[in-house]
Amino acid sequence: MEWLSVLPFVVVIIAAIWTKQVIPSLLFGVVVSGYLVDPHWLNGMLQTLQFIMAGLSDEANLKIIIFLYAFSALIGLIRMSGGIKGFVQAATERIENKRGAFMLTWLSSVGTFAAPSFRIVTIAPVMKAMRKKIPMSKQELAFVIETTATPLVVLIPVATAFVGYMTSVIELSLEQANTGGDAYTLFLQSIPFNFFAFSMLILGFYLSFFHRSKKKANDKPKTPEEKLAEEDDRWEDCHPAVMKDLPAKPWNLIAPLISVIVLTFLFMYVIGVESGKSGFGALINDGVLDAMVLSVVVTIVWLVVFLKFKKEHLKRMMDGLIDGGNDMMAVILLLAMVWGLSKGTEALDFAGTISQSFDWIPASFVAVVVFVVGCGLSYFIGSAWGTWGILMPVALSIAVTAGSSIPVTIGAVFASGTFGAFSSPLSDDTNTSAGILDLNTIEYAKFKLRPALIAAGVAAAGYFALSFFA
Repeated sequence: MEWLSVLPFVVVIIAAIWTKQVIPSLLFGVVVSGYLVDPHWLNGMLQTLQFIMAGLSDEANLKIIIFLYAFSALIGLIRMSGGIKGFVQAATERIENKRGAFMLTWLSSVGTFAAPSFRIVTIAPVMKAMRKKIPMSKQELAFVIETTATPLVVLIPVATAFVGYMTSVIELSLEQANTGGDAYTLFLQSIPFNFFAFSMLILGFYLSFFHRSKKKANDKPKTPEEKLAEEDDRWEDCHPAVMKDLPAKPWNLIAPLISVIVLTFLFMYVIGVESGKSGFGALINDGVLDAMVLSVVVTIVWLVVFLKFKKEHLKRMMDGLIDGGNDMMAVILLLAMVWGLSKGTEALDFAGTISQSFDWIPASFVAVVVFVVGCGLSYFIGSAWGTWGILMPVALSIAVTAGSSIPVTIGAVFASGTFGAFSSPLSDDTNTSAGILDLNTIEYAKFKLRPALIAAGVAAAGYFALSFFA
């Protein structure tokens, strides 16, 4: 009956594909784990609750929750203070042609890489405003924006909303696989092996500046009233972050982001030095989560003091912080379910079952198999984070059993989730871009699926090529 330890993951995958909802599917998996451990009608529910509480009470997990909430709260404060709108307005005044608009999209990633949704919300209004004076098709704009969203953010190892989650998923998967290693160090080592992200960035750069497609995605059908409203549409109306009643102060975006980056490296270095390291090695240590939390909290404090000095109402700032932090509650709930599922499958000896059942898989082919399976999963559920939470424990358990490279396997898992976040019609990126730019979501998803499949093919070929050198 050892195969029952795999059942919660099977249930999660089937439920996620069927319902297109990740969080309820993960909860269903935790419930299944609880009743497999104790089939009593009441004790099974209590066991489920215990798994979730055990995940939430872990010190490292609590730090991740604090970081995600605080980081999102900072973005809310930046939005409220006019930082995003100021950046948009400054950009729209300086761009005069299509190439310049696309160049701005790529260059703006330097200051807006915190999260894909943040990238899209910040730059999409700029591009929408550009269409008033520069002829560009909507699907071109959306494609260029999304190319520099998730495929770029997953490769940045500091000061993003993704880092904490990705490190957490690695850490809990290592525990399930009964193997050691520093999660953040493995994350850094896995970055060169996220072949899809690199392929998509290269292909996106080529399509942005050296290729012109005549194929257009269809816009949503419009009534005569909507067409008339579109003629009078202002860029301030395309997203709440740039509404016309907000001030326009670009440095309220630029300065806090610089602060988070600089302080993160500073705190990482100080923590490394305190632990006995020196030089560049001091930056690589197990205190990265502490450094990220401290950098965000310190940035929030000085930004609130600065805005108060500028006569901003404290209540309005608190509302901005809370509204921004609450935007991350769905992600925190997702994390709670992932951690609970991890505790449940750990109690069922999932790693032991994997080691006995999948020892026939050649070590050199683990990455390519994981990537292909993960691409299918992520496309159908439309969530990179959901894919990573579901697939990473399975993939690392198989990799450890087969003796495959752990960094390469981690890179393949992250690459597969990136594919779904970019290409799936269910992903937040797709729907956010389509909503702001008024595109038909399904038609737009079809438009970008071909380049996504090309990049995925290149990535799969890369993992296959690695198998000859393993």
